[in-house]
Amino acid sequence: MTAPITFGLGIQSDKTADAYARLAVAGEELGFDVLSVFSDLMYQPPIFPLTVMARHTRRVRLGPACLNPFSMHPYEIAGQIAALDIASDGRAYFGIARGTWLDAVGVVQDRPLAHIRETVEVVRRLLGGDDGGFEGEVFHLAPGARLRFATRRPEVPLLVGTWGRRLAGLAARLDAAEVKVGGSANPDFVPLMRNWLADGAAGTGRPRAPRVVLGAVTVVDRDGVAARALARREVAMYLAVVAGFDPTLTVDPELIAKVRALVSAGDESGAGLLIPDDVLDRFAFSGTPEQVAAQVERLIAAGVDRVEFGTPHGLRELDGIELLGREVLPRFRGA
Repeated sequence: MTAPITFGLGIQSDKTADAYARLAVAGEELGFDVLSVFSDLMYQPPIFPLTVMARHTRRVRLGPACLNPFSMHPYEIAGQIAALDIASDGRAYFGIARGTWLDAVGVVQDRPLAHIRETVEVVRRLLGGDDGGFEGEVFHLAPGARLRFATRRPEVPLLVGTWGRRLAGLAARLDAAEVKVGGSANPDFVPLMRNWLADGAAGTGRPRAPRVVLGAVTVVDRDGVAARALARREVAMYLAVVAGFDPTLTVDPELIAKVRALVSAGDESGAGLLIPDDVLDRFAFSGTPEQVAAQVERLIAAGVDRVEFGTPHGLRELDGIELLGREVLPRFRGA
């Protein structure tokens, strides 16, 4: 028997503590299974909102989607994940990805697979109390180095964020619980990712490959036209980055160039107007509750395991979350 479909909220880290508390309470009461906080460049570190949300919830899983091993050393990642697991009484997950846009702060992202593989190894050793040291291609721990506080669990479930075959295969070999494709609502990508994960898991002895998560910009409102207009503006800001990651989809390079130019000029609305409906639906959940539910149905049919509805959620965030919880999620409980 397959595990049921689960649902999460992806939250941007640009709010006050009170706002995070309200979002967390609403998300849990409305039946969401996971609350994720993005770790985007120049936003608040996700450990702040996550620990606030941990204090105001009792059931949902919580984690960063995703930390990256180029701007944080594994010992710092281990400490933050361990602290979140304590704050949430064992509900944390550990999200890691190579990250993007780090050239803006002069960070070179060489050897990403080694960085991620060794980060996971070091984090697991530190969470498990192993103080025997570690010597890798990238990272080093001297014998005796260990966390100086008691952890809640010796291992926290791993989520790897990726669009790529090689990192997906590594995620399977690392025994990740989930692999997340961030910025995608494209059902055509799901079977491709499943194949990559199955190939990576082959010969590892795992009973099954990691679960597949798709998450993207979400704007739901009873005014579907206004919701899709806002989603277009949100998608325009990252379309040029993510469109090239999806081998199942060809987006006109001229369209991408025009969108990029308008975004660079500060005209996100104008850039959004250029994005056609079929492209929008591959990179965002948007429209009325019925339209968003139809998108989720296509993802479930394609074999997704979890859907993560990303910020801004609605024309007004709490209104959008309420519509998702009351009019979208109930259609799929038990699916």
